[in-house]
Amino acid sequence: MKKMVLSLLVDNTSGVLSRVSAMFSRRGYNIDSLTVGVTENPKYSRMTVAVLGDDRILSQIKKQLLKLEDVISITELKDGESVCRELVLVKVKASLEERQQIISMVDVFRAKVVDVSCDSLMIELTGNVNKIEAFIALLDGFHIEEMVRTGLTGLTRGNCQ
Repeated sequence: MKKMVLSLLVDNTSGVLSRVSAMFSRRGYNIDSLTVGVTENPKYSRMTVAVLGDDRILSQIKKQLLKLEDVISITELKDGESVCRELVLVKVKASLEERQQIISMVDVFRAKVVDVSCDSLMIELTGNVNKIEAFIALLDGFHIEEMVRTGLTGLTRGNCQ
């Protein structure tokens, strides 16, 4: 199984997300990650979709997406040719003794403590999937109360010629 990340430029109209996700469910394909947001032109939205499959399935996904009326263009975000990021918010239970240990990890990963309460810290971290997963793995000895991840989003790199 291979992972493929697609950047779809779509019309910014109601129902587009529903039609795109329906194409996946009708064909029995699973979406690993999905993010959507308006572009610099409010007429269009950009969807970043991460999927897993063999070469045949991944090729079929691209072909089926191109058939959708709302899809303007599809770009595959390949390693080395694009920049992909994800955001995670993690609320970690932290006693006074544990706080400094957690803050040291936050500093190493260039994350931020965005909220502090009497018994927990909320941490914000942005980076590639490997960085996010490495940070979460380091929190293994602590109690994660809540966590939310945005899913991948990305763009192709610019050309220097």
